[in-house]
Amino acid sequence: MTLMLNPVPEYGVKRNVMTARNVRNSQPDATPAAPTLRIGALGKAADVNVETIRYYQRVGLLPTPPLPPGGQREYPAALIDRLRFIRRAQQLGFTLDEIADLLKLESGADRTSVRRIAAARLTQIRSRLADLQRMAHSLEHLLDVCAKAPGRHRCPIIKAITDPQPV
Repeated sequence: MTLMLNPVPEYGVKRNVMTARNVRNSQPDATPAAPTLRIGALGKAADVNVETIRYYQRVGLLPTPPLPPGGQREYPAALIDRLRFIRRAQQLGFTLDEIADLLKLESGADRTSVRRIAAARLTQIRSRLADLQRMAHSLEHLLDVCAKAPGRHRCPIIKAITDPQPV
């Protein structure tokens, strides 16, 4: 958003064009503030939904900035990297609790703890893969039985799902 300030010499306003953010962050003789974003811009920059950001705040993965009187929250631009970290960790199969632990170890100095968390996740993934392999073999067997039993009254696949006894 661009604001045009009309010159009004008696009030000390000179002709200038400023962005809305510069207006909010501009203070005479102040050190430049770290760049901030509103929640929508933060979400867009990190490629996440605004509701996802709010959820991460509720579960403690992201801080909630203070609400200025009559204004909107301003989020540090550094949260873009944190959001990307969370999303990538989820893609690797980490739970939100594990991600919270990894964020506490973010500096990477305690590599033993990071490896312990990652190794536990890998063990769980391998267990799920083994379960999926067993399910795939069972379905392959049922498909074969079904194809070879055309005259039966009841489909062997339906029977196997309904009846707890193995086919």
